[in-house]
Amino acid sequence: MCTVSFISSDSQYFITSNRDEHTSRPRALEPQEEIIGGVKVLFPKDPKAGGTWFALNEKGSVAVLLNGGFVNHRFAGKYAKSRGLVLLDIISSESPLILLQEMELFNIEPFTLILFTSGLLEFRWDGHQKYFRPLDKGKNHIWSSATLYEDEVIEHRNRLFHEFTKASTRIRASEIMDFHSNNHNDFENGFIIDRKSGLRTFSVTQVILNQDEHIMSHLDLLHDKLFEASLPPCQLTP
Repeated sequence: MCTVSFISSDSQYFITSNRDEHTSRPRALEPQEEIIGGVKVLFPKDPKAGGTWFALNEKGSVAVLLNGGFVNHRFAGKYAKSRGLVLLDIISSESPLILLQEMELFNIEPFTLILFTSGLLEFRWDGHQKYFRPLDKGKNHIWSSATLYEDEVIEHRNRLFHEFTKASTRIRASEIMDFHSNNHNDFENGFIIDRKSGLRTFSVTQVILNQDEHIMSHLDLLHDKLFEASLPPCQLTP
């Protein structure tokens, strides 16, 4: 929930996320399907709060969470609800975008949400106000959590990503997973981190969306274990 990329290549969309957490936090449960509000959702579950940072629903919508809004905020103590549970509320809605526009986020910790339905949206909640930014789904995008990376580090990571995406006109899912699973010679600020403070990259999760199927891959880096599952294709939500 600290690095997310979106890549459009060869009539497919690839959404990939790194989960960075303190080593004291329990690892997530392997992705499983759950019926939430009548909607089938596939996601890795955080056993601590029951939410998630990455979810795919049966209609082909994807929601991915990053910590923080625009800046590294001060933790305010007890919040009304986990951000991971807020994500599940959104992705299990018949109209995720409409729910996001209408839902009350008072006393919810700041976060950034990447939402893909029929279009691509960057949403930020800074603890006081909502910010909606529609993006071109035909282009490639990357995000780094404001709580873990300084501005100059974010720019450096952006450059690495753009160099990677420009190197080939047809990028494969495995190449993206490899890129996200590389520390790029920097365990402090690379895509795989292992900091002295105890922060580590726990996993890399990816969804591939195409006309034939929607595939989720979840690489547990702590146990070197790969999980894969798919959902049948259907019409994307409006």
